[in-house]
Amino acid sequence: MDDVPLPLLKVQELRTGFVVGGQSVSILNGVSFELSQGEVMGVVGESGSGKSMTALSIMRLLSRTRLAVTGGKVLWLGRDLLTLDDKAMQRTRGKEIAMIFQDPMTSLNPILTVGRQMTEALQFHLKMGKSASVSYGQELLELVGIPDPARRMREYPHQFSGGMRQRVMIAMALSCDPRLLICDEPTTALDVTVQAQILELLKRLAKERNMAVILITHDLGVVAGLADRVCVMYAGNVVETGTVDEVFKQPQHPYTLALLKCVPGLDHPRKEAIPTIRGAAPDLLKRAPGCMFRPRCTYAVATCADVEPKLRGAASMQQRACHVNIWDKLSTKSDTKQTN
Repeated sequence: MDDVPLPLLKVQELRTGFVVGGQSVSILNGVSFELSQGEVMGVVGESGSGKSMTALSIMRLLSRTRLAVTGGKVLWLGRDLLTLDDKAMQRTRGKEIAMIFQDPMTSLNPILTVGRQMTEALQFHLKMGKSASVSYGQELLELVGIPDPARRMREYPHQFSGGMRQRVMIAMALSCDPRLLICDEPTTALDVTVQAQILELLKRLAKERNMAVILITHDLGVVAGLADRVCVMYAGNVVETGTVDEVFKQPQHPYTLALLKCVPGLDHPRKEAIPTIRGAAPDLLKRAPGCMFRPRCTYAVATCADVEPKLRGAASMQQRACHVNIWDKLSTKSDTKQTN
C-alpha cells in the first residue's frame, strides 16, 4: 500500500489571543484545517470571525507586544512554523508561502519605486543580481497584465490605479514561485470589472503553477466560482468545512445556512426582504460556555448552552461543529406543514 502524502499545510488547534485590562482574550479558539498542493480553499465569515487573524498567525506577522499565538501547530510540509527561529521563518515567508494583503495602497511603500519593491524579495530569497532582478521583475509585471513594465518599474505606487496596485502585489507574491499563496480580501475596494479580472488572474496563475491558495473573502459568490473547498469561521472557530459543492448544496451548520440565505438571488424577482442573521457577532471579552452562535441560532437545543461543539467527521469529508442535524429539523418542519 502506497504512503498517503502529507498535506501541504496542516493547522491544528491554532489559538491566538491578547491581554487587555489584565484579562486574556482568545481571538482564535482552536482553528484546524488542512490544505493540499494545488487546492484553492475559501475562508468565509463575518467581520471579526478570525479569517485575517488566521492568515497572520500562519505567517507569524502578529505584533509581539499585543498579539501572540498561544497554542496549536502550523505544520508546513511537516515542519511546525511556530517553532522556527526568526531567520528560518524569514526564509520561508515570501519564498515558500506568500501573502497578498487587503489594501495594496498601504501594503506598498509610498516612497519607494515599484521596481525597488519588486526586486527586494528576488535579491533576498533567490540571490539575484540587480540587473537580473530588474529584468525578472518586468517579466512578472507583464505576466499579471501591466503594460509597459520597464516604465512602470520606475514609477511609485500612487501613480498606479487600485487594480494595478493589486496586480503589483500579486506579482510580488509570485516572484519567488511560492507553493502557497494567501489572499486576504484581494479585491477589496475594487470595482466589479477589475474584481473579476483580478480573480480570473489568480485562478489562471494558481492552475498554471499548481499552487495552493487560501482565499479570504466575504463574497460567497467568489468562493463558489474559484475555490475547491470552503472553511466557514465564526467567533474564532471553524464551524464547517467541506467541498464547495457539499457546503453550498447542503450546509450542515446553521451559520453557514444563514450566510447562504443572505445572498440575494438574481435568477428570480425579489418578493420579500433579503433575510438577515439576527443579533450581532459575540463579544470575545465575554466568551460564554457552549456554542458561540447559540444566541443567534433558530435550531439551538439545551446542550448548546453548556457544551462547546467540536468539528465532527474525517478531515477529507464535510465537517460541522454543531450538536444538531439541521436537515432533520428542516424535514420535520416540512412534514408538519404538509400534514397541516
